[in-house]
Amino acid sequence: MIRFVYITYDHWLYLEREEEKMSNIIDKINEKQINPNIPEFRVGDTVRVDVKIIEGKRERIQAFEGIVVGRHGGSVSETFTVRKISSGVGVERIFPMHSPKIDKITVVRKGKVRRAKLNFLKDKIGTYRIKERGIK
Repeated sequence: MIRFVYITYDHWLYLEREEEKMSNIIDKINEKQINPNIPEFRVGDTVRVDVKIIEGKRERIQAFEGIVVGRHGGSVSETFTVRKISSGVGVERIFPMHSPKIDKITVVRKGKVRRAKLNFLKDKIGTYRIKERGIK
């Protein structure tokens, strides 16, 4: 946090204007980083995240499909956590929402949950059934 010393009224206004210029520059940089091709999804939805993986000179796409356990942050620094069961072992992966390494996010199934974070799934043994949203 920047603290300003109040010397005269004119000097205070000058410092305030400088701060506004800096925040405008940061906002412009953040707007360039945001990916507009992200679909709307919530916690509880099943998503398939296609991730670009670079192996030497080759680049391939690897799919990671699972339940969205949580979302964190906002704007450019927003992340989401996806959990899947692989060979009987639970695997969680945290993805930055606007990362250039994410090729595509596909919503496979819309889930209906009453929690913001599904951390209780870590303690569950076996599969956990989530109701589908939009079906009555």
